[in-house]
Amino acid sequence: MSSTRIDADVIRRLPKAVLHDHLDGGLRPATVVELAAEIGHTLPTTDPDELAAWYFEAANSGDLVRYIATFEHTLAVMQTREGLLRTAEEYVLDLAADGVVYAEVRYAPELNTKGGLTLAEVVETVQEGLAAGMAKAAAAGTPVRVGTLLCGMRMFDRVGEAADLAVAFRDAGVVGFDIAGAEDGFPPADHLDAFERLRRESVPFTIHAGEAHGLPSIHQALQVCGAQRIGHGVRITEDIVDGKLGRLAGWVRDRRIALEMCPTSNLQTGAATSIAEHPITALKDLGFRVTLNTDNRLVSGTTMTREMSLLVDEAGWAVEDLRTVTVNAVKSAFIPFDERRSLIEDVVLPGYSASL
Repeated sequence: MSSTRIDADVIRRLPKAVLHDHLDGGLRPATVVELAAEIGHTLPTTDPDELAAWYFEAANSGDLVRYIATFEHTLAVMQTREGLLRTAEEYVLDLAADGVVYAEVRYAPELNTKGGLTLAEVVETVQEGLAAGMAKAAAAGTPVRVGTLLCGMRMFDRVGEAADLAVAFRDAGVVGFDIAGAEDGFPPADHLDAFERLRRESVPFTIHAGEAHGLPSIHQALQVCGAQRIGHGVRITEDIVDGKLGRLAGWVRDRRIALEMCPTSNLQTGAATSIAEHPITALKDLGFRVTLNTDNRLVSGTTMTREMSLLVDEAGWAVEDLRTVTVNAVKSAFIPFDERRSLIEDVVLPGYSASL
């Protein structure tokens, strides 16, 4: 374990990178309240602070399916052009305020079409909102680069359409693809055709695996579907005994496959028991390419600063460990090599050097 400790104020100023963060899980509570009032949608409460608390409490069930069900209200206010523009722009500004310099935001366009928008219109609108947010963040002196991952919902039948969208918009801000939704009973190999199409078109993708379902889901995601990263992946520890790696765990580590780990979210869904014992620390120490992520900032009541602070306070992390997972994230980003290298050399490393 590294030795240089770090306080909360410094953590907030550190450059951060997040690869696993859902657009519909990170809205501002006040925005949800305002947009819901405009469309006549009923919320559990119209007080923003109480709504934030409701989300956090509702998500602390230890059950992934119930956790996902909390998205009913955020999705309800993301069905119009106005709602999508506002939430996408605010998404970027909130990350910039948290010290994030690179982010990949993911969402499933099929969940935003109830207001009459087509799939393509959803993507175009979100990209417009993200661009507005990036422009405002840059003007304020807190630039952040945001790429988009389009998701297919693994329990529905439109994954192929989402993959086609990722191909169509890959030169317009979309940097990759994912499948999301309930893992258990919906194996990634069910969508093999979509993943083969993405590989033929040279579009990178990650797959949610190893959270609610164990090693078979990780094996399918990597060895059958060809994922370049794994969303969550906490249950890779089931292939590690007394520090000895099994074949799958060895494959993940040796080939530098990034694990998009989300500590607070994993506690909420029951995939981990505590921050202190979350697998991210042991996997980091074993040399896995772990990355630190928020997953859903509203639903989990968190930020990148909070996730880092929790690991410092409860798992003994130091500034070197935070730097490691940040560099890991940028190295594994779905953007060109020269952009990744520039972010690491010109932004991330200087930012951490200033804190040492």
